[in-house]
Amino acid sequence: MIALARMCPGDVPDLVEFLARADLTLSGLDDPDVRLWLLRDSSGQVHGSAGYELSSDERHALIRSVAVEEHLRGHGTGLELAGWALQHAAAEGARHAWLFSRRSGPFWQRLGFTAADRDELAEVLSNTRQVSLFRESGQLQREVAWARPLDHDASSYSSATTTEVR
Repeated sequence: MIALARMCPGDVPDLVEFLARADLTLSGLDDPDVRLWLLRDSSGQVHGSAGYELSSDERHALIRSVAVEEHLRGHGTGLELAGWALQHAAAEGARHAWLFSRRSGPFWQRLGFTAADRDELAEVLSNTRQVSLFRESGQLQREVAWARPLDHDASSYSSATTTEVR
């Protein structure tokens, strides 16, 4: 079991540094509509993150910023972090999860994701910060979309615990 803390505005620089090392999108991390959690060690170093954005009707979740430090890979930590994001998106009412991933398809397939239509993702999640950024930058056409329905049995996703930090 891992303990996650909800990201606060003061955590943004640490998360940017971490996600830059993981080669993930850095834009919009300070947007209040982006829900993010951090995994830190006892010294405060970020070793993982997970998050999502909801569509305007809250029926779709764009999973984002799921990453773990290299030394934690292969031990289930990434699956727990991804499960955490799926669990919380489902608890907020999302019925379908989507994400962009050009490199990690096999990882996401382990969580029930299948290849999806990128344009459909962009349509149902058009209000999200990440989709807007990808459209504006021209990156959208290079992305690979993945999707899965969400089960509203929250226990089926993750055994992570949370520490809410304000």
